[in-house]
Amino acid sequence: MSKLFRTRKKKIYCLDDQLFFEAMKENCLFHYKNNAEYKKILDNFRFDPNSLESYDDLAKIPFLPTLYFKHHNLLSLPKHRYLIKATSSGTSGKNVSLVGFTLGDLLRGFDMVKSVFSYHKLWSLRPHRYIVFGYEPHKGNDKAIAKTAYGFTLVTPAISKDYAIRWTKDGYKVDLDNLEKKFIKYSKGRTPVRTLGFPAYTYFLLQQMKDKGIRLKMPKGSIISLGGGWKSFYKEKVDKQAFYDLVYEVLGIDDKHVFEFFGAVEHPILYTDCRNHHFHIPNYARVIIRDIETLEPVKPGQVGLINLLTPMMVGTPLLSVMTDDLGILHEEECPCGEKSMYLEILGRSGLDDIKTCAAGAEELLKGEKS
Repeated sequence: MSKLFRTRKKKIYCLDDQLFFEAMKENCLFHYKNNAEYKKILDNFRFDPNSLESYDDLAKIPFLPTLYFKHHNLLSLPKHRYLIKATSSGTSGKNVSLVGFTLGDLLRGFDMVKSVFSYHKLWSLRPHRYIVFGYEPHKGNDKAIAKTAYGFTLVTPAISKDYAIRWTKDGYKVDLDNLEKKFIKYSKGRTPVRTLGFPAYTYFLLQQMKDKGIRLKMPKGSIISLGGGWKSFYKEKVDKQAFYDLVYEVLGIDDKHVFEFFGAVEHPILYTDCRNHHFHIPNYARVIIRDIETLEPVKPGQVGLINLLTPMMVGTPLLSVMTDDLGILHEEECPCGEKSMYLEILGRSGLDDIKTCAAGAEELLKGEKS
């Protein structure tokens, strides 16, 4: 498995199907032997990992819906083997997905992030200011999105860090007005600014600034990066070009300096959009689009539920996870030059009883606006 995650940065979108198959079979066998609950699931589907003979067989691995992880503790190793346990949850603490990371999991993740960030030229020795449209770190917050945001602030030296969701004596509170003041202040300096976080929050603040007639020119080298998806704010979602136009109008940052990330606590793979804003499939993962009714794989270009595959995790069996998102796999050539297919995420399928960290953040924002 480790060999797969040491893919060189120039090769991360050159898919090695045989290497991926071998890593997936190894991972499936490991969890089958070490996780009694996962073994029971596969046995119920009459699936034997030893039956995997080729890359095409990977679609036969029984997938687990993300909802399953929100109701079941599915760790494969003793507690002392885990260095980090991350959750995906709303502010209520309900519907929590618990994912345990071993040292090996973290090292594979680091190799992946190092290569992906190098490929997309996101590492920098130049100091930056960070504006995070997410949670301020707090000892009681073990949400994966908060850990990811913290890690992102280590990509360059950080002079300052400001957060949209701030910790107060009364718990987390949304404070977009403070970030508006920070943008205005930082636009007058020379230190570049990097943002990260929920696109909905970013959009709401930029729209608020536009309505006030605020037009800024952020320092050269500033980057807008987005992660977490629109989720429960799908009704407010705008198309990508309208979003990029708003960023340029308010902050003076063009779309070449806007990056979007995709991932999940149940699928901790870093997808980063190309210069044409497409999520190409990296060598560390594969995506199967499945028919909404039959759950059978569909052809590229057809809409269905997104099934995500990766052999990254030893601590938790995340090798085949079914999301509640609808998407399309595109096989047509992308102008960026990469050959791997790219994933278009259309939005949520509308399934009930599924909450995410973004959904929890929505409740905070509603409280702020009321």
